[in-house]
Formats: sequence, structure tokens, C-alpha cells
Amino acid sequence: MSAPSEPGIADDLAVALTLAAEADLIAMDRYRSQDLGIQLKPDTSIVTDADTRVERMIRHHLAEARPHDAILGEEFGSEGQGARRWIVDPIDGTSNFARGVPIWGTLLSLAVDDVPVVGVVSAPALKRRWWGATGLGAWVQEDGEEPRRIRVSGVDRLEDATLSYNNLQTWDQYGYLDRLVGLSREVGRTRAFGDLWSYMLVAEGAIDIAGEFDLKPWDVAALAPVLREAGGRLTSVDGEETVFASGIIATNGVVHDAVLSRLAS
Repeated sequence: MSAPSEPGIADDLAVALTLAAEADLIAMDRYRSQDLGIQLKPDTSIVTDADTRVERMIRHHLAEARPHDAILGEEFGSEGQGARRWIVDPIDGTSNFARGVPIWGTLLSLAVDDVPVVGVVSAPALKRRWWGATGLGAWVQEDGEEPRRIRVSGVDRLEDATLSYNNLQTWDQYGYLDRLVGLSREVGRTRAFGDLWSYMLVAEGAIDIAGEFDLKPWDVAALAPVLREAGGRLTSVDGEETVFASGIIATNGVVHDAVLSRLAS
């Protein structure tokens, strides 16, 4: 008997989009709930019952739809082995979720040999879902409207660029706060949209630079295909093409090297 053929990337994307839609239903049912269960994890971050419910659902469905694939998730760790691995953040922005801030969402990626090739970023409280897959472009769907293709900006000068830096404390913790302040003096404007939204705004061309520290693969993997297919770049703060780094910079690609040079030691 011959071995089963590998699914196509469009099929993998379809699986990811189906899981994102189900995750939205679970998470929105618990969002702003009066009986939301919240616990403190060993690293002092919080986890809600929505995080665990969403990740369990994703793992259950992937076990049926992609039984030979490995999974890495924020809440339940690593399972399985192989070149194909799904990387899951059931709710990125859990603190926002718990406090009623709408900037949060499910991040779901398929990586092949540790390179993300499918990424879905679903933010139901913002009524937006973004996705990208190698060779299939980057897309956003807003509030049930028809999906539209997205593209990064063409801004080519730092003085015209908008930077979203997310969290000053982690820039300070990793020794980059002074360099961030220096960069902020060169760009046109600074904001802190936060979490997944910063990166999707880069992919849409609404802003030009986003970055943060203290990241794990599940925080980043789903973002990479969307940004790449939109024409942008996502690297470590040292310029390495990876999602396995604690510090990440995403840009429209045009100003990427200039940003990295300002942040270099």
C-alpha cells in the first residue's frame, strides 16, 4: 500500500480557517463572561478557560484532519513529531481578553521544517480575520464582508513611517529601550496598538514597523505567512529569518534594514 499523499497548501489553509471560525465561537462565548475562569501560570502570565477550551478543540480536530502532523501549543505543549507542525496560540492577548479589551485573537499556523507556510489570525472582537499561505497571497475579511487582498505600504523613509512598539517594559528588560527611543526620534510617529493587531496593520499597509520582545513561537508563527505574502518582512531583531526568537521586527520590507541598523548593538 502506498503512503498517503501530502495535502496541498490550499487544503491546509482551509482546515486552518475552519478551526479559526470554531475558535471564534468558543472565545466570544466566554469574552466578557461574568464567570470567566482565570488562573496564574508559573511564568506569572494568566490563562483563562477560553484559552484551554480553544486549544483542546483545535487539537481534537487536527487529530482527525491531520493525524500525522505534530502540534505545538501554548497551553498544552508539544505533541507528535515530523516535518509538518501546527503551532497554536489559542488566545493571543489573554490579558486583553480577560479585561474586555478587544485586541486579542486565535493564532494558528502550519510550519514545514520550522518555516510557517500557512497563517491564520482571527480577531472576532475586532470583527476581522487575516490569513496568508505560501503562494496564495495575504487576505483580510472584515465583519462578514468579502475577503480582500492586502499589501504592505510603500513608505521608504523612516521619517514617514509609523512604528508600533507594543510594550516598553519588555524592550527595557531585553536592553533595547534606549535604541527604541533613538528609533522613535527618527520615525514619523509612534503608537502601541499591541499584540497581533500591530503586525496585521503592517500587513494591511496602515503602519510600517512593528516589534516586541519576550515572544514565543506561537506568538509569531501565524503572523509570518500573512506578512510575507503581503510583501513585508519579519525577522528576529538580529535580522535572522525565523519565528523562533524572543525579539521580532516586522516591517513593510522597504525600511527593514534601516530599522535593524538602528537597533543593532
